[in-house]
Amino acid sequence: MHRLLPEWVEQEAVLLAWPHANTDWAPWLSAAHATYQQLIFAILEQNARVLLLVDYAQLDAVQTLFAEHGNVVFIPAKFNDTWVRDYGFLTTSDGSELRALEFQFNGWGQKFNAELDNQVNIKYLADQLQVPLFSELAVVEGGALEIDADGILLSTQLCLTNPKRNGEMTLEEYRSLFADTLGAKQTIILEHGHLAGDDTDGHIDTLARFTPNQGVVYQGCENRPTDPHFSGLHALGAELQHHLPEHTLFALPLPEIFSAEGERLPASYANFLILNGAILAPIYQQPEDAEALAVLAQAYPDYTIVPIDCSVLIQQYGSLHCITMQIPKGVLA
Repeated sequence: MHRLLPEWVEQEAVLLAWPHANTDWAPWLSAAHATYQQLIFAILEQNARVLLLVDYAQLDAVQTLFAEHGNVVFIPAKFNDTWVRDYGFLTTSDGSELRALEFQFNGWGQKFNAELDNQVNIKYLADQLQVPLFSELAVVEGGALEIDADGILLSTQLCLTNPKRNGEMTLEEYRSLFADTLGAKQTIILEHGHLAGDDTDGHIDTLARFTPNQGVVYQGCENRPTDPHFSGLHALGAELQHHLPEHTLFALPLPEIFSAEGERLPASYANFLILNGAILAPIYQQPEDAEALAVLAQAYPDYTIVPIDCSVLIQQYGSLHCITMQIPKGVLA
């Protein structure tokens, strides 16, 4: 039985897509590029390569930018957006054989054009692999899935029940799908927790993440008892405690960030990347940054916590985990 690998297995690379002027990053392009550079250097420091999707028109400039870094692999490609967590391939293992697995991606329930994104794995990444790539017909985003080494999988009801993903597919049918394709021994579908401004309908990677030592880090709101998010995120913590009574819970503080138009942005400290010996952790230049990093250090005592300024990423309603997809050792050719 093939099972989705937890994020803390040894990784050999991270997939990214470089922002360019024809993406939604246009108003913040220089700041986005600076964040991507900081992130790429942090990935390289963790003994991992970077697979970088680059628009054809930007290839020469980006290659020059990283000319001294041989572990950046440039892949000329066309894509709609840079949220590779949701369309990049997943990796499964049966203990001896690795497989790459893609689901269909339709722009988070047909909210945005994703035709180019949905072709990235087969068109540009398959040639980079030494393992077979399997395609599933169901619409599932990587950010909607969180699994541990025991095959406990977390997802959210709000995301899965959007009918523009898989029609009237029931939660039990999702549980069967995740058991069959991802080897999930138990699927917990959470009912609570959602961040204002979140286009994904409550992706789990903005809400709750496993640790290797039977812990769960979740996006709390205890620091903001009058915040509109308080009841939902407080209920999320109670729900996690109910489903996972043997686990230690670690509550992250909630920042309060608004767009220039005054809309609340879905900033989450749970949107971190586990990469070999480090936690690449989003910060937002907010008063809560220090507490969030301290919580992560407590939850992942064997990891170095590396803060990455993601204040520009949240302007496009995502963060660090959303723009990355880790690739375990043994997958790439």
